[in-house]
Amino acid sequence: MINIRSAGPVFREGDEVVLARGSHQGTPGVFLALTEDTNWANITERNGTVRSHPVDWLAYSTVNIRGSAT
Repeated sequence: MINIRSAGPVFREGDEVVLARGSHQGTPGVFLALTEDTNWANITERNGTVRSHPVDWLAYSTVNIRGSAT
C-alpha cells in the first residue's frame, strides 16, 4: 500500500493552526502530530480536547491562540 503525502504545509508540534475547511471551520488549535495515517493530524483545541482532522483542512493560525482569553 502506498501512502501519498499532501503537498500542503508541513506542520510541527506546537504550531498554532485553525480549521480552514470542514464543518467546524474557524476552530483554533495547536498541532500535536500526524496520526498513523499521515493524511490526518491530532490537534488540541482551545478547550483542551484532542481531535483528529484531515491535514488538508488545517492552516496556520493568524492569531495567537495560547495567549488569547478563554
